[in-house]
Amino acid sequence: MKSGSHLQMRWMELLVAACFVGVSLLVITDSIRVGNAWGNDGPEPGYFPFYIGCLLLGGAAWVILQTLLTWKQDDGQEVFAEKHEFNLMLLMLIPSVVFTAAIFVLGIYLASLTFVAAFMVWQGKYSVFKSIAVGFGISAALFALFEVWFNLPLPKGFIETWLGY
Repeated sequence: MKSGSHLQMRWMELLVAACFVGVSLLVITDSIRVGNAWGNDGPEPGYFPFYIGCLLLGGAAWVILQTLLTWKQDDGQEVFAEKHEFNLMLLMLIPSVVFTAAIFVLGIYLASLTFVAAFMVWQGKYSVFKSIAVGFGISAALFALFEVWFNLPLPKGFIETWLGY
């Protein structure tokens, strides 16, 4: 098998690490924007996210450094995924991307209910009724946790607006 005809593992390691660098820099800069120090009344809103972003950045830098240091030793023959394996990944990636986009239209609770129920039916071969019940239970628990208990509003769709949230 030629290494040029497939995506090599080391390129995927660099790509994923670069994505983590981007996310960590976003988290760090936003944490600095909202305040990342210890205030008189406790931690500012960006205190914990700032340090999590720093850990992410350190981990990503470590992966990049290791990959680059072992570049010459690696023969470049390790393949990230064969075609059928890549297709299996797409079977998980595409519904996840649709779910993420649906959050902006349906809100997180209805999108989560749909995502969980659809995956239970599609991948788990559960009944539609049981899948919807579990999806509804998870969405209701998330609603109670974030909206009621933490008083932290999450993205809403037309159903929540119709219900007055």
